[in-house]
Amino acid sequence: MDRERVLSWTKAERLGLADFLDDLEGADWETPSLCTGWTVHDVVAHLTLSTRTTLPGMVKGMVWARGDWERMEFDAARRRAADFGPAELIAQFRETAASTRRAPLSAPLDPLVDVLVHGQDIARPLGRVRPTPQEQTIAALEHVLASPFYGARKRLRGVRLVATDANWSRGEGQDEVRGPAGDLLLLATGRAAGLTGVSGPGAERLGRVL
Repeated sequence: MDRERVLSWTKAERLGLADFLDDLEGADWETPSLCTGWTVHDVVAHLTLSTRTTLPGMVKGMVWARGDWERMEFDAARRRAADFGPAELIAQFRETAASTRRAPLSAPLDPLVDVLVHGQDIARPLGRVRPTPQEQTIAALEHVLASPFYGARKRLRGVRLVATDANWSRGEGQDEVRGPAGDLLLLATGRAAGLTGVSGPGAERLGRVL
């Protein structure tokens, strides 16, 4: 995948999400997101960290979290959410939309995955629609399926994914799951909310593990 193309996609999605966040009201920020235990405020705080996290800071965070990656991410987001209000976080997010920096150990496509998925983590609980662009979503989905970080290989073992809004499918399993690429991306990243837009024998199976 061409690096400049990915950076362009990521910048556009970040700016689009910043515009989306501008329209949120006060109570929206305290709404629980699709990430268990995280509010919308926490998720936005987390998004501002992807261009600001350093390796020493990550190591320190892992020590504080006793080696628990998810706890480290949650603690960092909560601290930042406590330090900055919604308007400040939106400004920070918009300011670094074109940044080439990314979190230590992450791949070039991870920031794109981050903004696409977390955009849905925010929008769906609020009952709002945030469309996911087809080409970018397929690229993100391919990356998630190939990366060991997201756990998709284990989660989707024996399942064949088929996009209904793109000429795309992956997997050799007999349990097929059909749906929009955006919902398949949510399933691949462990979000049960993706089940609302899919069908097929594999959907019931995934419902038991998500």
